Amino acid sequence: MRLVDSHGHVNADRFADDVDLVLGAARLAGVERLLVPGWNHASSARALALAERHRWLDAAVGVHPHDADKATDTDRTAIEAWARDERVVAIGETGLDADRMFSPWAAQIDNLRRHLDLALATGKPAILHCRSKAGSRDAQDALVEELRRAGFHAEGARRAFGDRPPAVIHSFSGPVDYAREVLAMGLAVSFSGLVFRSGEEASAEVAVLVPPGRLLVETDAPFLTPRGAPRSRNEPAFVGLTARWVADRRGVGEDGLDAVGDGLVAAYDATFLRARPR
Repeated sequence: MRLVDSHGHVNADRFADDVDLVLGAARLAGVERLLVPGWNHASSARALALAERHRWLDAAVGVHPHDADKATDTDRTAIEAWARDERVVAIGETGLDADRMFSPWAAQIDNLRRHLDLALATGKPAILHCRSKAGSRDAQDALVEELRRAGFHAEGARRAFGDRPPAVIHSFSGPVDYAREVLAMGLAVSFSGLVFRSGEEASAEVAVLVPPGRLLVETDAPFLTPRGAPRSRNEPAFVGLTARWVADRRGVGEDGLDAVGDGLVAAYDATFLRARPR
């Protein structure tokens, strides 16, 4: 089964001592492309360095909502410049987090708006984190409002992206009607090991709704280890566990797994690589 990992933080400190071994294991597991997102200035720089060393890796640069009030003007200037680098295929990880609130809400909104504007300016999709407290949906509703405010549902996004997704909902979490709203805007949706956790049951229904060309899987390594993984630290090699979960929810048997893998690779290419100079 061909695989992609559309979101793996192999630029994190937990991979500092063995990143090459981790990447080798991913290749042996069938992972053809891996997107390495930054979450602040330093991690974005490491993502670029990894993409330079390993040409099957792609980088994204940005500021996570947890770091929204920590980023300096110098950090943001560097990220805006890096966004135009050919190794960079997406903007982020950015978004909103109303669960842990490590940055004030106003700072998160300002940070998100900067990233959405940068995505439209570069034609590179925004990678969107979105979390609310259990039983709530305030972050999801606010994200939809901000996407509309930025014009991601309108002609400006179509001019910037054509038929490509203008953003990716990373590690999907939320109600089904929220999924329908972002899908109606043309966004891609990515599933992670989060789908195996209690409270995320809506993801099973959403996995059936996403059009094949906008369906992605990820690890969010080193976090969100999927059920059945051999170690607690999540790694890109484990993305196949989530891919099989998606295939099962979509009613695909063992004989259809190759087609699912081909579809995941094609969706990755359509979302990220068509904007990259060859």
